[in-house]
Amino acid sequence: MSAILPPSPLHQQVDSLYRDHGGWLTGWLRKRLADRDKAADISHDTFVRLLTGTIAHPLREPRHFLATVAKRVMIDHLRRRSVEQAYLDALAQEPELLACSPEQHMLMLETLLQLDAMLDGLGYKVRQAFLLAQLEGLGYIEIAEYLGVSVSSVTKYMAKATEQCLLFALDAQA
Repeated sequence: MSAILPPSPLHQQVDSLYRDHGGWLTGWLRKRLADRDKAADISHDTFVRLLTGTIAHPLREPRHFLATVAKRVMIDHLRRRSVEQAYLDALAQEPELLACSPEQHMLMLETLLQLDAMLDGLGYKVRQAFLLAQLEGLGYIEIAEYLGVSVSSVTKYMAKATEQCLLFALDAQA
């Protein structure tokens, strides 16, 4: 029989934040989202995110900190919903894709979400250059014309996007 380990300092800190400010955060989110269930989900996801990260100790303004993390969680939820909606819109335009199984739909959606996460943080033109090259098969000259930039800029964009993809892949393996 194994002994129960004491909670880590991070877990203790998150537990304290939850007890002291969890109700406030849910209320704060409810006012902004006008949806009790969504506010509860975002609040929960905020504390889960805290458990997977690090927290500077002591927090000077815990509510400001929680609001900042919750805003990031909301952005992630909105981004996911946007990708899902774009996928559903694409399915509606391509009737033959509707023949896919639910498992295939989930795999495609997860792939799109991973691609979105992989390209997160890249500027608009860098993302566009990468997607035009990878999805449309355009060459650097065509991409430069489409984006209204030099071929040299496209080369830099592609290098930056490739680096981002490699770093994402390395993080995923770790």
